[in-house]
Amino acid sequence: MNTLRNKVQLIGNLGNDPEIITLDSGKKLAKFSLATNEYYKDADGQKQTKTDWHNLVAWNKTAEIIENYVTKGKEIAVEGKLTSRSYETKEGEKRYITEVVVNEVLMLGNKQ
Repeated sequence: MNTLRNKVQLIGNLGNDPEIITLDSGKKLAKFSLATNEYYKDADGQKQTKTDWHNLVAWNKTAEIIENYVTKGKEIAVEGKLTSRSYETKEGEKRYITEVVVNEVLMLGNKQ
């Protein structure tokens, strides 16, 4: 049951091309956003769509796969864990970020 304590699975579409960063150590980092859609009917019976945006990061081999095969608009499935971190802006403001650290990615949709 320990493996279920912090597990996130999402299926969605990339909002932009991934940002790929190669660190001085040679490690790769991929940063990207994923849109997931939820469909429902409103009080008038009209179909509505609610879109949520998720911040994702991937490291090393997973980042390389994303760099080589994933682009804006692609539908993918990801699995990872939810993490939170904070940083300070140049103005001294503390900011908080929640993101999914991806450890598996699966390409979905049509092959192009």
